[in-house]
Amino acid sequence: MIVQFRERLARLIGRRPPDMQVAALCLNQATGEVLLVTSRGTGRWIVPKGWPMPGRSLADAARQEAWEEAGVKGRVAETEIGRYHYDKDQDRGFAIPVEVRVFPLYVEGLDEDFPEAHERRRRWFAPEDAARMVAETGLKQILRRLPAQRRHPPE
Repeated sequence: MIVQFRERLARLIGRRPPDMQVAALCLNQATGEVLLVTSRGTGRWIVPKGWPMPGRSLADAARQEAWEEAGVKGRVAETEIGRYHYDKDQDRGFAIPVEVRVFPLYVEGLDEDFPEAHERRRRWFAPEDAARMVAETGLKQILRRLPAQRRHPPE
């Protein structure tokens, strides 16, 4: 509710729209579980996410983030399954509003050796448990809708 109020207030006073990130919602098709990783700064549970990448679709950038942050290999859907907002803390002591577009990634394998392996932990959770572990309200809502949104992997 506070995020919605802030967004409305920002429109009234003319603040620029939030920055955009992309996230991979890593799914195990056999179990329905969701893979979460810890953030590097606070160690809280999150989905792999990052900034869009030149030359890549938003979905492919999300897939790349899943590889870098969690060692995930798999197929990503080009259609997002939801969006959420959060305030990204900056090194200079302030936060910027960010809108995150979430893409399902159907996990085919996990590598042990990946770029951020020594900086993060990863763990599978049932969607309802994952929803309790993450901090962002909008991400909680996406996770709680998963059983109704289950889709077949892209061909």
